[in-house]
Amino acid sequence: MRVVYLADNLFDAHLVKHALEEAAIPAFVFGESLLGGMGELPLFGVLRVCVPDTALPQAEDVVKALGLDSRGDGPISEGDEEGLGILPA
Repeated sequence: MRVVYLADNLFDAHLVKHALEEAAIPAFVFGESLLGGMGELPLFGVLRVCVPDTALPQAEDVVKALGLDSRGDGPISEGDEEGLGILPA
């Protein structure tokens, strides 16, 4: 499974999921059950829309067509060492 969209809220997550399903791409929303604990969990990166590895290129096109590109401008992106305060050696 690959993350195709990091959602800010449940509405966006399901909008993307349904758009992917309309394009015959199986999609799953992960993190919904964690929303009740938001006071104790990090605010970003909780809701993720995932698709099978083989469907990622097509799924990215669907998300781009929605105008909801996955957040790359959040406080810390995957592999963002500078955002973690870690400077390269």
